Amino acid sequence: MGNYDEDTAFLGQKGPFFVILFFLLNAVYISTGLHSLYIVFVGASPSHHCRIADANLSEEWLKASIPNEMVNGKLQPSQCWRYRLETVRGLCAQGYSPPEVNLTDITLEKCVDGWSYSTDVYRSTIVSEWDLVCDSEWRVPFATSTLYMGYLLGSLVSGQLSDRFGRRKVFLASLAAEALVMLAQSFADSWLLFCVLYFFVGTVQISLYITAFVLGSEVLSKSLRVFFTTLGASLHYCIGYMLLPWIASAVRDWRSLLRVLSGLTVVYIPLWWLIPESPRWLLSQGRVLESEAIVREAAKKNKVAAPEVIFNQSEVKEAASQNSKYSVLDVLRTSDIRKTTFLCLLLWMAINVGYFGLSLNTTNLSGDPFLNCFLSAVTEVPAYIVSTLLLKSCPRRPVLSAFLVIGGGFLLLVQLIPESLQTLALALEMAGKFGFTMSFCVVYIYTAELYPTVLRNLGIGMCSSAARIGSITAPYVIFLGTFNKYLPYILMGSLTIASSIANVFLPETFGKVLPETLEQMQKCKRFIRRDKCTLEEGKRTVIVKEEKFDGYTAGINE
Repeated sequence: MGNYDEDTAFLGQKGPFFVILFFLLNAVYISTGLHSLYIVFVGASPSHHCRIADANLSEEWLKASIPNEMVNGKLQPSQCWRYRLETVRGLCAQGYSPPEVNLTDITLEKCVDGWSYSTDVYRSTIVSEWDLVCDSEWRVPFATSTLYMGYLLGSLVSGQLSDRFGRRKVFLASLAAEALVMLAQSFADSWLLFCVLYFFVGTVQISLYITAFVLGSEVLSKSLRVFFTTLGASLHYCIGYMLLPWIASAVRDWRSLLRVLSGLTVVYIPLWWLIPESPRWLLSQGRVLESEAIVREAAKKNKVAAPEVIFNQSEVKEAASQNSKYSVLDVLRTSDIRKTTFLCLLLWMAINVGYFGLSLNTTNLSGDPFLNCFLSAVTEVPAYIVSTLLLKSCPRRPVLSAFLVIGGGFLLLVQLIPESLQTLALALEMAGKFGFTMSFCVVYIYTAELYPTVLRNLGIGMCSSAARIGSITAPYVIFLGTFNKYLPYILMGSLTIASSIANVFLPETFGKVLPETLEQMQKCKRFIRRDKCTLEEGKRTVIVKEEKFDGYTAGINE
């Protein structure tokens, strides 16, 4: 097991088997990009006002029946109130015109007859169909957060399922389940059923993402594996993300949009015959003959000769019988590990709040919502490329802090932009998205380098769970924009700047050998530096001097 790469070195690095598998797995990430943010359009809130169900009113009184209110410094028709209809009807019957009446003296009432929605941008959304406005406006961010609640469950169970039943089975089952649940969601007859189904969409979607990532990491050759895990998956996700607004602009009814997105999954049916099981997983289960069969098929496609014996069965059985001695409690066992874990959790939460918050906010920006979503997706492409290049030659800690300051700083500047310069405000938000996307790339690699091998999976798993909490919170942060449109930017920007300060206390990992054991794990910097302290031991004075070396702490007795 430990020598799998050496045992399969005869396959080469870029044979047809690896290249085809590389593109097939990357193609799956296009679907995740298409499906991960469709709520931006499905849950969009069209312009609306109270419905005036009275044909006896003149056109002038129909328009005057909706009061104006100040929203973010702008005077606009109220979306939740109207003048009392009985009073308006009486004034109209008496021959009064709106300019002759002091409208502020008329009592206001809620939209008892429902709402009228503009169809200029969307023919139908869950908001217009189920009246998720005014007192029910909170239902929209809740519906959005159910996807990320599903992410949380999927992150916790997908690894266990793929470890037990195999990567390929969970991968294909997740792909099929996502399409079927989305199709069922398009027939939802209530907001509650929509939320329940959206939760399961999130569960199988993150399961698909993680399992495809693990499968590619285990099956691809070393050179393609590195490219797949850094740029391949991310860029193909962006392709799907960029295609989403174009499809949504052509299909502006939410039910039809879900059916189209679900139907596009049929192009992945051939993967049932083209994607093999992970030979590494088969070996971990002691299924040597099945693993060898896949490797020999790969050798045949790569046109190379396979040795008579590929894997040593005794070594495989010994590796398969070993169980991990570590649990999630070990990530919190000592003071130094707790500090590292706490700081990493803060980083992951802050980055996810900002990343998903900005991704979900595109329809609230001025201008074309479809173009704004496309620009948000395009911004991620150079971010992934730049961050990957910087990771090869730059220290992690200052790079991550710089990206966090860029992301949070630009968001804090948005509130200073006047209403007449909305294009500049949009540019600042896209620059912030650029910073958050780069931070997203760096924090994953950085965290993996901080934890030792024996705790790396557990540490990243815990941070991933914290990230899900951040993404669940993001819709509610954006919802605060209904009270003050700058409040989400202030909160996301402040949280990100605070996390960049916390990042300073983590040790640097660039150029360091990856830790294998708990003893080799670097320690966080102290908040207060102690250079010297004196301890009395009877009549003898002992001076303890503490030095810092890139996060390591060494005590020297003199």
